[in-house]
Formats: sequence, structure tokens, C-alpha cells
Amino acid sequence: MMTETTNPVDRGMLERLADMNGVATSFWDWNGNKVEVASKNLLRVLQALGLPVDPDSDDAAIAQAIRISEDAPWLQTLPPSTVTRIGDWREIPIHVPHGQPVHAWYTLENGESGDLVQLDRPVEPREVEGELRGRATFEIPGTLPLGYHRIFAEVGGDPAVSAALIVVPQRLSPSVLAGEKRYWGVNAQAYSVLSRTSWGVGDSADLADLIAIVAAQDAQFLLVNPMHAAETVAPTDNSPYRPVSRQWLNVMYIRPEDIPEYALLPDGDRDAIEALRKASMPEGDDALLVRDDTWEAKRQALEMIYEAPRPIRREALFQSFCLDGGEALQNHALWAALCDAEGTTDLPEQYSSPQSEAVAQFAETHEDEIDFHKWCQWVASTQLRACNREAKELGMEIGVMADLAVGIHPKGSEAWAHRNIFAPGMYVGAPPDMYAQQGQSWTQPPYNPKKLAETGYEPLRQVIQTALQLAGALRIDHILGFFRLWWLPADGTPADGTYVYFDHEAMIGVLLLEAHRADAVLIGEDLGTVEPWVREYLGSRGILGTSVFWFEKNDAGELLHTNEWRRDILGTVNTHDLPPTLGYMDGIHTTLRDKLGLLVDPVEVMEEADRKELAQMTARLQEYGLVGENPTTQDIIDGLHRYVARTPARLVAAALVDAVGEKRPQNLPGTEHEYPNWRVTLANAEGKRVWLEDLASNEDYQHLYQVMREEIGR
Repeated sequence: MMTETTNPVDRGMLERLADMNGVATSFWDWNGNKVEVASKNLLRVLQALGLPVDPDSDDAAIAQAIRISEDAPWLQTLPPSTVTRIGDWREIPIHVPHGQPVHAWYTLENGESGDLVQLDRPVEPREVEGELRGRATFEIPGTLPLGYHRIFAEVGGDPAVSAALIVVPQRLSPSVLAGEKRYWGVNAQAYSVLSRTSWGVGDSADLADLIAIVAAQDAQFLLVNPMHAAETVAPTDNSPYRPVSRQWLNVMYIRPEDIPEYALLPDGDRDAIEALRKASMPEGDDALLVRDDTWEAKRQALEMIYEAPRPIRREALFQSFCLDGGEALQNHALWAALCDAEGTTDLPEQYSSPQSEAVAQFAETHEDEIDFHKWCQWVASTQLRACNREAKELGMEIGVMADLAVGIHPKGSEAWAHRNIFAPGMYVGAPPDMYAQQGQSWTQPPYNPKKLAETGYEPLRQVIQTALQLAGALRIDHILGFFRLWWLPADGTPADGTYVYFDHEAMIGVLLLEAHRADAVLIGEDLGTVEPWVREYLGSRGILGTSVFWFEKNDAGELLHTNEWRRDILGTVNTHDLPPTLGYMDGIHTTLRDKLGLLVDPVEVMEEADRKELAQMTARLQEYGLVGENPTTQDIIDGLHRYVARTPARLVAAALVDAVGEKRPQNLPGTEHEYPNWRVTLANAEGKRVWLEDLASNEDYQHLYQVMREEIGR
């Protein structure tokens, strides 16, 4: 029994309650030690899940919560959602007042219907809240097609109730992976790649040009950072992995001059827009991105273009976009307009919900402001969709590989519009590990798994649909979040958290259904502490994994041989959470953390570990004849990429930062204010900015991708 709560509780009862609700009571840390989760931390998480407990709860309260958890399924006529694989025959319980007859049927998304057959599955009734409840078991036929359907149940003479029925693929089989062909591509942080005509942040036009440049090197995909929506008022969050919404786009990526109505502006307006563009560009090679400055300038330009008359066909396309976006687009644009009016995303209580009377009144009096944000989303969608279309036209077989963030900003439009499905008072993060020894808080609210199921997984579906509209492949950041997430109190530390489990079969199923309909490749970032069955499960569903050279080690800590790597993966030398290879070899990840006071172990210990790792790496490359006795840094970079290319990996990515010799990391995990995460522009080893226009003729760039062509080809 643990006694860190105000009222000591029966640990066995608490663990039973936690197990019933998918909350981990212990976990294995990065040193291989089993850690028991403190009782008070378990109670806070259970409270966030909607149970009537808190950190001061006693045994009586826990016993009541156990009864509620046990009774909950019996009080629901239908399960909130049923996700089943195509071809599988599935049993579904329907709960009714004991002895009452029930008629159940399904309706497909195409409107066709059919009755469900009741099975002979006798179950003892249960007394719930003073009433006997019975359970009838029905069968969902395995002959139903893929899609989002509904189940209906009519009990006695009461009106029918319904719930989601989602039929998903057994396994994803995108056409591009039908054979044995392997592909290589480039990974880049699109915002960091500036042209001389940029607005201070890489945008859709820069992305289109980057696609053309890498396509000329025979790359078959370009993996980019998430393009999700960001704040439209300062301060803008720099991280693309903490968007205000994953269903909508970051309008910072709009290139104003590429909007057709720009050409219709008077000369004076176009001159003014050009002046705004020039003022938004960072000065000096080492200048960091300043998103707020870029957006302030770009917004003025967009407002001028928005006011320009649109040709009939363009207006029709815009209205069609608004119609398709429906309530979700209205809510996002309304939230953005509210933030504009208040000058902050920290909205007052009267605006805390899209259903409030004050919000309704605001919407009536600010139609034009709301319309502007809808228009911005339309323009961003049009320009970014064109990038993937052009990638295919240039011969890239996969095209753009989009990135799906695991979470959202706690005060963004997605949290605002769907506040009821997020767990209050909780953030998502990670427990301490060797790269972030104090753990991480990503300051992102997690889905409440129960509430998400009640929506029929509609918010998740919308997010995935948006991402796949822009890309031929989708990388899911921290796909382990589809299985479990580290929850921590918003006012606590990462060490105060624990894992909460999700219905991975349902969430992965929705992901597969959307990818199947888009004929897209899925890649899951399955790095970190992963139970072996999880990787096996993802592989069995046709989702590629992720392997990074530095992390591919056996139980003895030795680097895996090339033939020991998995086949169905995206293989890379590094990721956006690691320094570029040159920086990694210099130990910048250790020296920076030491400088910022983020190390737990003495810096000398960490530096010695770095030296051993580099020595092991060099020895392995020498074993394969990829480098000589005294290799240069370029030899090692080449050797590392040849090594990964010689694994069985179906996809291999070579980072743009490695091609140009960048040293600085884009992101230093575990920091928010200490390091300029996500603000570093593309530069070479000397810190001199590498302009997009100069890439094609850059000898270092050409060299690395020649290596990739030699190893994998087209």
C-alpha cells in the first residue's frame, strides 16, 4: 500500500479501477527498472477520465468508481462505436431492460440496410441502479463493405438508438508498394528552406520548387514537417507539432503572389505587397525565423487580395470549399476571428464554447472576418494540394509525404470546438529517457478515449482526411499514441504521469480506412520504448515502421547489421529530434544540453558515452568497407547513408540538412524557451544560409543524393 495521498487507499482496489479504465499502474523506465505509479497520480488521471475520484479520494470513493465502471456498459443500449475488419464476423452486445425484445439492423453509408441476427448467448442479467438489465448478443456479418455505417436498435416501443459501425481493411496495400521496389527520398523542414522571394518562412511556392529540385535527383518522395494550422495572433507557436488544429492548414504557407486575384490588383497595391515581403525577410545568415513578423506582413497582403473581386468560377470554387468544410470550417474560422478580436488565444469565459450565446452574437456581427479565415484556408489548401499534384507530374511515385502531429495546442481551435472529447487538466508528454532525462511535457491535451469513441472517431477521421488530401504518404508522429500516451497533470511534471491506453484496433482501423481510400502509404514513427507486439501489429496491418541508424541496436547495445534491419520501414540516419549528422558527430546534443542545464548525468559521463558511440559507428562502417582507416566527416556521412540504403528498408530518407552540411538541430527535445526550436533556417557547416535557388548547383547537395542514386537508384 502506498500512502502518498491525503487519505491512504487500498492499492489493490485502486489498481483494479485503473486496469478497468486503461490506466497503467506501473511502467518500465529507460534504464529497464519497473516503476510503480504513485496513487495520487493514478487518481488524477482517473479523475480526468470522468470518474468521481480525486487525489484525496478514500476507499469508499474508489469502490463507488469501480461500480460505475462495471455498470457503464450495461447502461448503454449500444456500444458507442464498433470497429470491425472487413471479412470478420463480429459479435456485438445490446443491453436492454431485462425481458424486453430488441430489433437490431445496420444501415450502410450508401443507404442500404439489413437486419442483424441475434445469437444464442445466454447472459445473466445484472442489477444496475435498481433495475435488471439484460444483454442480447447480435452478429455483424463479415460481408459488409468498407465504410462508415450505423447500427440501430429498437427496444420495445421506444425510439431507435444508433451508434457508429466502421468496417476497415484487414491490411493496407497501397499500389506503390505492390512490388518489391524500394524508394528513396528527402526529408526536410519546409519552413526552414527559404528562397530569395520568400516571406521570411518557407512557403508553398518554396515547397513546390524544392519538390522540383529533389525530383530532378530522382527522389521519389519529400517528407515535410506538419502543415497544420497555427495561431493567427501573436505569439505564434514555433513548433509544427503543437498546432491549433490538425484538420486545417497553416496559412503561413500561402504565397500571396500565387493567388490569381493578386494579378488583378492595382500597381500600387502590388508594390505595397512587395515592400511587405521584403520587410519580412530575416537579415543575416544566422538570423532565426520570426513567424510573428512574417504573419503580420503576410496578413496585410492577404487582406488586400481578399478584398479584390473574384471571377465567377473562383467564387464558385470558394463557396464549394466552404460548403464541404461545413461546421468544422465555420468553427475554426470563428475561433480565429475571436482570437483576432481579443488579440490572444486565451479567450474569455464568454467565448469558451462555440455553443455559447456570446459566440453566436459575435458570429452574426463579424461575418466578413470569419469569411476571411475561411478564404485563407481555401487558398492554403489549393496551393498545398498543387504541390503533391506537381510532384506526381514530375515523376515522383510517392510525392509529398505529410507528417501528422500527435497532439494539439491546448487553446487552439480543435480543443475549443471539441473540448468535450479532451481530458481536462491533462497534458501529453514522455517519461524521462536518455535524450530528455527530465522527461517531456508537450503541453498538449489528450483525447479522452471514451469520449472519442462516442463520436464514432469523427475528429480523428477528419484530421487524417485533411492530411491525405495533400500527400501520397503520411507519417504519423509518435504512432505509439494510438496505443498509449503518457499523461501528466497540466500543473505537474513529466514524472507525475502514467500511460493511458487507447483502443488501438479502432484508431488504427480508421487510419487504414482513410489511407486505403486515398491509396496512400502509411509510416508510423514507432521509436522509443515499444513493446515488440506493437511493431508486429503495425506491420501486420501494412503500416511501415521507422528505423534510425543510431537507435538500431541489439540487447547488448551493438549496432544492428544491415541484414538485421526490418524490411517494412522508413530508414533514416537521423530525425528532426536529432541534430544533423555533422552536429551529432560533434556531440552538439550533449554540449547544448550541458550549457542549458538539462543533463542529469555529469557532462563527462555523457561525452564519454558519445565517444564510444562514434567509435562503434566508425568500426561498423569500416567492417562493411564503407569508410577507410582515417575517414573524413564527409566519408562518414556518405558511409552512414550507404549503410542505411543497404538495409532491406522499403523506403530510405536522406535529410536535406545532411546534404548541405548543417550542424544545428531543428529541435532540442525537452526545451521550449532555452533553445530556438523550429526557428533555424537551412545553412551549411559554416552557418551560412543555403538559399533554395542555389540548391540545385550545390556540390555537397548533389554529392549525397548521387550516393543515394548509386545505392537505390530510381
